[in-house]
Amino acid sequence: MKNTIAKLSLSTFICCTALTPALSQLTISGQLRTRSELKDGQGTLLSKGAQPASFTSQRTRLNLDYKMDRLEFGLSLQDVRVWGQDVSTINRTTTANNNGLKLQQAWADILLSNPDVKNKSFSLKIGRQELSYDDQRLLGALDWLQQGRSHDAALLKYQDASWMVNLGAAENQNKENASGTIYVSTPPGNYTANTNGGAMYKSLQFFYAGKKLKKGAASFLFLADQFNKYELDNADTKNYENGGWGRMTTGLYFNNSFDNLNMTASAYYQFGNNPIGQKLSAGLLSLYTNYNFNKKFSLGPGADYTSGGNSGNTSHNFDPLYGTPHKFWGSMDYFYVASPFGINGLLDYYLKATYKTANKFILSGGLHQFNSAKEISSYDVNGRKKNFGTETDLTGNYQLNKAIGFEAGYSHFFATPLLASSSVKNVANASLNANWVYLMINITPDFLTYKY
Repeated sequence: MKNTIAKLSLSTFICCTALTPALSQLTISGQLRTRSELKDGQGTLLSKGAQPASFTSQRTRLNLDYKMDRLEFGLSLQDVRVWGQDVSTINRTTTANNNGLKLQQAWADILLSNPDVKNKSFSLKIGRQELSYDDQRLLGALDWLQQGRSHDAALLKYQDASWMVNLGAAENQNKENASGTIYVSTPPGNYTANTNGGAMYKSLQFFYAGKKLKKGAASFLFLADQFNKYELDNADTKNYENGGWGRMTTGLYFNNSFDNLNMTASAYYQFGNNPIGQKLSAGLLSLYTNYNFNKKFSLGPGADYTSGGNSGNTSHNFDPLYGTPHKFWGSMDYFYVASPFGINGLLDYYLKATYKTANKFILSGGLHQFNSAKEISSYDVNGRKKNFGTETDLTGNYQLNKAIGFEAGYSHFFATPLLASSSVKNVANASLNANWVYLMINITPDFLTYKY
């Protein structure tokens, strides 16, 4: 009799447990991504006779995500290194600047609204986090770079069935100061700043409102970032002082499908002061259309315009802020990546195509014609010219399974003397044909998903 009661009690407990919805969930995942590259002029032109570079870089991440009532917690530890930067037995020579260990993300998302209300939420996400919106032109995770990008920020979020409204803010300091709020905008170490002047913002605020469409989305962005003021001494050393320069960026984004035609457009305007204190009035316009001929093949043209140049004390150089330039202005990364390429803006006409096979293989191609937005005169180039050159990109992706993916690419840049001139890239005796080849293996296992 006792055994029968025990068996019934155990069966009842198991049934009740199975019928009770999980209140918490823990997920642990990882990433190991290696990329082997042969650079023969990627990023900038090389002088004739310069040898190509070859190396393998690796990103390793350990991700933890925990969900419970009214709370989601995210943690991502990351190590980025080049194979061989550390000796094989003991590390005694690596400098602090090469230290690739980083806290990529550490945030908590607190649900402030009633969890019983479906399809509507109001929450606060605070901590180190990636900011990624729309097509990542101005705010993106910069995932192509092995180190990626994240921000120390607070984010108020509202979302319902058709609208998403975010209000974000960030405030940076170099350390816990006893007094004052001066921020040195180029911290030491393995650091990639934004494109305009290599300065990290002192503070940032933004408002984002996005609306779901039937087959796409439309959004509005207003972003303000501030930079600590400084004076240059006779040795061009920055002497930081109280106060800051403020820059504002605002504009619209649109993406939608009309049967087999897809369209993406954006327009942004910048004003205020740039990170070096100049008055600013600049803009970006973009339009891309893509037609799906069938389920396998799509093709479409596009054009991007970014303003540049100066008029008096006003700069017209548009800065794509904290986005993902590699996605837009060619895989060779000649424009708006790391070092500046000139001050006259960019006009990029391009054609992109994608072919998908039945066995999880995707082949993508792109052809870019790059021009300066304004005519450029340089003492080492005859006349005033605009043509920077033509780039071709070819990329193949194969997904072996859910956790293992392969990607390979080849790019070639046919440069003009204008691109190498002292007014643009400033490369003496430049080789005007540049190449880049890479092979990337991306492994993203899910180690554990536990519900209780």
